[in-house]
Amino acid sequence: MITKLMKIVRERSASVEETRALGARLARTAEAGDVFSIGGDLGSGKTEFVRGFVSELAAGTEVRSPTFSIVNTYKTPKFPVHHFDFYRIEDQRELASIGFDEYANGDGVCLIEWGPMFPDALPNHAKYIRITDTGDSSRLIEAHFLF
Repeated sequence: MITKLMKIVRERSASVEETRALGARLARTAEAGDVFSIGGDLGSGKTEFVRGFVSELAAGTEVRSPTFSIVNTYKTPKFPVHHFDFYRIEDQRELASIGFDEYANGDGVCLIEWGPMFPDALPNHAKYIRITDTGDSSRLIEAHFLF
């Protein structure tokens, strides 16, 4: 029987630059096939985290929130990065119509803002990031990874 262990990382961010730097650090360890669910309240820094991640892999790439398009794909030298935003999705069945399973089980990396809205849609190998505004002009960024 194989038992999975969970690694929990907690970091504080006091600025947009620090949040982006944490995203960049995660990008350096990411592998094709990774799926990251990013949770947090409105304005907590989810998109800034993604900006740092993408810029680490493809400097100069403009990252826009996919709130209305649902998914934006960024080409990088290592693998495509699929940036999702589940905020406007009302029903998990909508994910099938955009081919979410193909993205999540493909050869790219998925970064999913508001991923916790549909936990049953996420693959078993998903990794979880939670960004919490601590009320003192900083954020607590927690990452939960099974390995």
